[in-house]
Amino acid sequence: MTTQPIKYPLSESAAETLQAASGRRLADVTAEAARAGDLSMADIQISADTLRKQAEIARQAGYPQQAANLIRAAELTAVPNVEVLKMYNTLRPGRATHAQLAALANALETQYNAPECARMVREAATVYQKRDLLQK
Repeated sequence: MTTQPIKYPLSESAAETLQAASGRRLADVTAEAARAGDLSMADIQISADTLRKQAEIARQAGYPQQAANLIRAAELTAVPNVEVLKMYNTLRPGRATHAQLAALANALETQYNAPECARMVREAATVYQKRDLLQK
């Protein structure tokens, strides 16, 4: 049995498999459900699985950087929004020491199972060190 490649747009080629972050089927996220007050925030947030499917489409189409961005986005769906904002501020030049960035990368990898995000933070720490962008 061969697997068919995933095609863009997912809403047409794989609609029956798409789910929101809450697990609700995409077909059940409707204007009617919103008007009735039946949707939660997680019902309108993209799921890690959908982001991974989009990454696969980007990879198949020859867009490896876009695929990598989507994989990192999928990993970040496991991180609470308040933590993502803290991470964003930590990653701004001059806001963190090399040790703080290393700790952030470790947390991403061990606490949130986000190895690609951790790799990017480690890379940023190295670049910040070379360009004198670490906290003084």
